[in-house]
Amino acid sequence: MSATLVPVAPPKTLRELFMGFFWIGARSFGGVMPWAYRTMVEERRWLTHADFTETIGLCQFLPGPNIGNASIVLGKRWFGLAGSVVAFLGLMALPFIWVLALFIVYSDLSSNATLKAVVTGVGAAGAGLFIGTAVKLGRPLAKKPAALALIAACFLLVAVARVSLLMVVPIGLGVAVFAARRGWL
Repeated sequence: MSATLVPVAPPKTLRELFMGFFWIGARSFGGVMPWAYRTMVEERRWLTHADFTETIGLCQFLPGPNIGNASIVLGKRWFGLAGSVVAFLGLMALPFIWVLALFIVYSDLSSNATLKAVVTGVGAAGAGLFIGTAVKLGRPLAKKPAALALIAACFLLVAVARVSLLMVVPIGLGVAVFAARRGWL
């Protein structure tokens, strides 16, 4: 059975919600997004690809970390306020401890050439994971010329013309809403 035909099944308990987000946080070296997608869409089947993309789209618009926002939004959707708290704590618990421990180690050994090379390698791997996830999320949009035009325009404005996100995001949102109402997206 293909992945698109498998029905979604949101977590049934707060414990399952906590452990799902804990697992995302536990293996999120190099970026949370690829692991969140893999866990919630491919492994646990809590969300469809489209629902994940829409949720992340909303969470990118909100201030704060995307997957942190998503944990709160999805926790609330499935279990109310308690779900929001449980999902966010699950996501952040282990990374919080790891960051503190790694900071202690790195602050003592930051001049070590091997450690610098490891940090550079981890950064490159994280960039690769991020790009791979962006490609997965962008596949459905690639079939819509209006979406491609909007993506290209936002990229050019922000990355090339260096226009502030504070200007590009509201304008892009307005264009996206207009295009969606016209049936172009």
